[in-house]
Amino acid sequence: MKFSLLKNLFFPCTVLLISLMMVVSCESQKQVAKVRFSTPEAGKIVRSGQPLTLKLELPAGEQAVDSIIYTVDGEKIITVLNSDSIQIDTDAFRFGSRAISARIFANGKEEATHTNIMLLPEAPQYYSFKVINEFPHSPDAFTQGLEFHGGHLYESTGQYGNSSLRRTRVEDGAVLNKIALDDRYFGEGLTIVGDRLIQLTWMENTGFVYDLKTLNKISEFRYGTQREGWGICYDGERLIKTDGSNKLYFLNKDTYLDEEIREVFNHQGPVKSLNELEYIDGLVYANVYMEDIIVIIDPQSGAVVGEINLIGIYPEKNERQYDNELNGIAYDRQNDRLFVTGKNWSKLFEIELVAR
Repeated sequence: MKFSLLKNLFFPCTVLLISLMMVVSCESQKQVAKVRFSTPEAGKIVRSGQPLTLKLELPAGEQAVDSIIYTVDGEKIITVLNSDSIQIDTDAFRFGSRAISARIFANGKEEATHTNIMLLPEAPQYYSFKVINEFPHSPDAFTQGLEFHGGHLYESTGQYGNSSLRRTRVEDGAVLNKIALDDRYFGEGLTIVGDRLIQLTWMENTGFVYDLKTLNKISEFRYGTQREGWGICYDGERLIKTDGSNKLYFLNKDTYLDEEIREVFNHQGPVKSLNELEYIDGLVYANVYMEDIIVIIDPQSGAVVGEINLIGIYPEKNERQYDNELNGIAYDRQNDRLFVTGKNWSKLFEIELVAR
């Protein structure tokens, strides 16, 4: 009797409790319904220069808004008075992951939502090569930096205990002058600024400045935010340096202090392992470490606008498994000649680019 009474009371109460929970759950779902981007989807790849459509999806019954402020990487792009889709230009945005936000103002309340895109350049122009001339190159030169000036090549070589700065003759590869680095330094990139030679070292956070004529060391300097030194070139105003990442560091040519950083991307994403550099007609040519590839970079945007495939130019390299990759680019501006070589290669090549 008691059990039957309890049973009759229990089940109606249980049904009432479940019904109340369902109502509360529905109300909670309504409350957590958020504004979101219907386009672009997070991580969408967008080509630079293409218009980007922004479209918000609002909760049902809440289509009216007072205003919406759109931002890219925290910078306001546009303010609109409704939730209609809009298009924005992407020309001025930097390559890479860009954070997009919307602040929605409605009925005295504010709400925010976020998404992101990967902004990338168009595919580069691809090149193969034609060998115009071959010249001897010292096979003991672990080439890390290469420059052409006044009819001679200037070369920075690496490896601890064997690093050097040398002046060589193109025609026969003869070493005319050679300065050995202290054993604690690993020589890296090299460039020329007026009557100065600028040489980097790898892990030692130190650069050397030499007199171009005598190769006498004038001074030293320390790197800024980067510990490692890889490649370096000069654009006529600033030094451009790499550290093995996908970044180009722009340095003051006199103080050697960092002034700007530019990330490098191709149509697929960041291009890492940027190594030895050469500045040619407004563009930066960069060896890619461990690959017989040179990428051509627009230093203003960081876009890879060209890629040179030099696989097979030096068949002898296949006899070794490491420390023999392409790593030397030099340009004779007066005669429009492009030279390439590699670590411990016995040949220096004058090449012509062939568009594919």
